[in-house]
Amino acid sequence: MPLLSESARLKVLVPEKLSPDGLSLLRGSVDVDERRGLDADELLRIIPQYDALLIRSETKVTAAVLQAAKRLQVVARAGVGVDNVDVQEATKLGIVVVNSPSGNIGAAAEHTIALLMAMARNIPEAHGSLKGGKWERSKFVGVEVKGKTLSVIGLGKVGLTVARLAKGLGMNVNALDPYASPAVAASASVTLVSSLPELLATADFLTIHTPLIASTKGMISTAELAQMKQGSRILNVARGGTIDELALIDALESGQLAGAAVDVFTSEPPAPDSPAARLIAHPKVVATPHLGASTVEAQENVSIDVCEQVLQILDGSLPRSAVNAPLILPEEYKTLQPFVHLVEKMGSLYTQHYASAAGGSMARNTFDLIYQGEVSNIHNTKPLFAALIKGLLAPISGSEINVNIVNAELVARERGILVNEQHSREMSDYSFSSLVTLIARPPSRAQSRAPDLAGSLRATTETAADPRSQRVISGTCSGGQPLINRLGRFETSFSPEGTLLICENYDSPGKIGVVGSILGREEVNINFMTVAPVSKRFLDGHHVESTDINKSARGDSVQASGSSKEALMILGIDRVVDKSVADALVKEGGVLSATAVSL
Repeated sequence: MPLLSESARLKVLVPEKLSPDGLSLLRGSVDVDERRGLDADELLRIIPQYDALLIRSETKVTAAVLQAAKRLQVVARAGVGVDNVDVQEATKLGIVVVNSPSGNIGAAAEHTIALLMAMARNIPEAHGSLKGGKWERSKFVGVEVKGKTLSVIGLGKVGLTVARLAKGLGMNVNALDPYASPAVAASASVTLVSSLPELLATADFLTIHTPLIASTKGMISTAELAQMKQGSRILNVARGGTIDELALIDALESGQLAGAAVDVFTSEPPAPDSPAARLIAHPKVVATPHLGASTVEAQENVSIDVCEQVLQILDGSLPRSAVNAPLILPEEYKTLQPFVHLVEKMGSLYTQHYASAAGGSMARNTFDLIYQGEVSNIHNTKPLFAALIKGLLAPISGSEINVNIVNAELVARERGILVNEQHSREMSDYSFSSLVTLIARPPSRAQSRAPDLAGSLRATTETAADPRSQRVISGTCSGGQPLINRLGRFETSFSPEGTLLICENYDSPGKIGVVGSILGREEVNINFMTVAPVSKRFLDGHHVESTDINKSARGDSVQASGSSKEALMILGIDRVVDKSVADALVKEGGVLSATAVSL
């Protein structure tokens, strides 16, 4: 994924009206193309040009649109639901889908209460009558809400806010939500019930605050409406389709319900003569055209929120409110971000330095990813797993496959990559607080059962016939920047950035000068150089017991054939070089091996 600072300006398509406050944030870094009124064919035709798509509720982001969007990295919905996005297809394609789950909570809750009061006091009908020159006080006698019971389906953020507002009006509030916290419900003086029939039987007013998914589609139909009190009232400011519109019309006609207040419909705008259109026209219905989030403040909030997320994702950061990726807690986000960068670099370094050797014949597909020290306390390591898969595959697949936190597990499965993640809080003999170690295990050790930590580190000693067969990379983060401190048998310290030449050689006088002259002949400038010796801690000579976790974690063992006279030269160079330069270093400079990597 290209960083904004390192690429040509990226393009964002905005086919619906969004608050200018959010769009102004985007325009500082990307090109924003506002194209309102696009039909499905036009969207399909132009979507390949764009890196991000910002929508509200009208644009249908189908599988066909996503498949055509070859550059698309993120679909951002300025609102809560993502019913109009094929999230499953987006996940397969590695496209992040984000929303703004909190930007319009207050607006939706207030609109619910506004409709409840309008329905209870017949305000729309009385308003129309008075505007028509009539004075019909007795015709529009309403009911008070104080002392009445509001039953809430879905005690999420909006449902809970509605409940609290209703309590302020003196209402009793019951709720049905299998995932609601009893403590949170109790703090809002909400009574949780265990079944829908129990909830319906108590309701003077019923309000729904759930997403539209398979289990909630048509959840309130003829049988459910019959279980409500005669003369009760119902509201829907959540999603069209949760209430069966034809069943609702029948309940209003029969007198089972005294009224309904509806802001959302199965088709928007409703087609003529459709059930939604008939419902809107019914004299017992208070209807609004999906205004739940339509306040100045809510539109500003959700626009700014999703635009900030789009910029973060386009800049390679972790998604904050992705609906198709694990939730990242704010306190973990700050800790994770530098290690995500580190692990991606480690994966890329492995593929370029180890797996690409000998035409790729040395590649392995079973890895241990070991977290030690403070980083081991992070429970959500999905971003680190995704970063590793992305790093491993990027040098091979280039831009043909977009790997991120959304689809990393699926991609790893398809490519036969197995990663065993392990945690250890021990950090003996190290001066830094966290360490991440990547070990590529020999095929002979590939097992379906993950080994213990000592077994993982011992895997580095099991192919002693080849002193360069240890494929171990360790790194840490210092000041938020990634740092590699182990590469195979060598203890080193370098930043995995830019173009590097990694040369293994015998530690003899004059070697640096020879390498420098060969590179100078090729007009390659050296920006920095570090020399890494074989670490005594990594020399073989003592067996690692399975219980000796600390020694294993330090890597106190390597190949018996490894020579302490060998060294690793890591050179930062100013441009990418072809294989002939590495071959010349081996042939003319007496270097044992040389690989060029771009990080």
